[in-house]
Amino acid sequence: MKKNKTTFVLFLGNRGTFPASLIQQAREEMSSSLTAMGYQVLVPPSDTTQSGAFETPIEGKLFAEFLDANRGKYQGVILCLPNFGSEGGVIEAMKNVQVPVLVHGYPDELDKMATATRRDAFCGKFAVLNILVQYGLKFTNLQPHVVHPNDPVFKENIIHFDRVCRVVNKLKNLTIGAIGARTTPFKAVRYDEIALQQHGITVETMDLVNVFMQFDKVDINSEEFLKKVDYLKNYTRWDGVPKKAMTDIARLGVAFDQIAVEYGLDGMALRCWTELQQKLHISPCVLMGVMNDNDMLAACEVDVCSAVAMAALHAATGHAVTNLDWNNNYGNEKDKCILFHCGPVPQSLMKEKGLVVDHELLVPALGKGCSWGCNVGRIKAMDMTYCGMKTMNGKLQFYIGEGRITDDEISGNFFGCAGVAQIENLQQVLQTIGTAGHRHHTVIVEGHVANAVHEALEKYIGAEVVRL
Repeated sequence: MKKNKTTFVLFLGNRGTFPASLIQQAREEMSSSLTAMGYQVLVPPSDTTQSGAFETPIEGKLFAEFLDANRGKYQGVILCLPNFGSEGGVIEAMKNVQVPVLVHGYPDELDKMATATRRDAFCGKFAVLNILVQYGLKFTNLQPHVVHPNDPVFKENIIHFDRVCRVVNKLKNLTIGAIGARTTPFKAVRYDEIALQQHGITVETMDLVNVFMQFDKVDINSEEFLKKVDYLKNYTRWDGVPKKAMTDIARLGVAFDQIAVEYGLDGMALRCWTELQQKLHISPCVLMGVMNDNDMLAACEVDVCSAVAMAALHAATGHAVTNLDWNNNYGNEKDKCILFHCGPVPQSLMKEKGLVVDHELLVPALGKGCSWGCNVGRIKAMDMTYCGMKTMNGKLQFYIGEGRITDDEISGNFFGCAGVAQIENLQQVLQTIGTAGHRHHTVIVEGHVANAVHEALEKYIGAEVVRL
């Protein structure tokens, strides 16, 4: 998957008793470093102020006007202090910022401590942080306290901040489709739609009858349908799948695509059983894997909250995410368990190409041949971040932690797509999750990104987060 380039706005602070030459140097170094990392940079023209930076309240307002004029074009602001900086300019510039702000200070060099060359941003950063706190403004402050833009640690900090910005901007403008009523037996996936909306997350609901009507309209001679068939054939293995089932899975895939466009969805939480199986004789699992491999979030069992958690992890990484069950113990190994779902795991997260099969868990109730569509296999070994969410008393409540999917074997007759998760202090993790009333689902993504996601959710979204 390709991540869209993040654009940062660069603010340069100043205090007039320090050398102005440091401003232009910082403009060039910061812009060069960020551009080399693949980011886009917006910075007001150097002649906007006499020094090229923003010191006084009047100058700060000029920067605020620059932000307003470019709203929608950037995802974060980097507040850079080439020298001590001035609180007055900072607060006027930042008091209405609606995106994350990273406060950055330049380090002094021990052989350049004369009045003509010293910066004192180490000290000035405290003054700037103080005024931001006084005004109740949110900001990101990372270690070390000051760092040069050519330092490798600066790059690590920017990657962290980029992830924070991506999560915040995604969740504040997120639309999830709740497709079908909540799966009847699963009261565990209930959620507060108003609480989500108050945090910028819109839920569009529709009945499964809309899906069936859209399905019926799909023309099997259309270019859209034929492309879907070709994609699916190359996506996984279809040995033994009846032609009609393959055709209907492709038709359902086209219907989902059309619904997503019509309603402007970023993702969907789907009632995935048993009406689809009873009426169409297919399961949507493999299609959900396809969607998650192509930036359209898809959660099982109308679990809207898991779809939101998926959005956060996907935004932070650009990688495919999947929604799994905390499903089985792994023998007597206390720090390992089996994560599983019937077959919606994205192919990019699997060891090898899966195999589309009938839904074995539904066969006893529905009979054989009534639920083709589960893409079964095993999840690949990888570092992973896991996350879950629920709503309670008008609040968004998350947990987040890190672990690893191992290459441990799972019995060949274990149905579905599964992997062995190894998580430090797993028994305490499960105790914490269960006691707090979180659901049986958890979301995983490849890589360790818990720090950035935690900060984005708690600081900028205003959610309650438990770090595990």
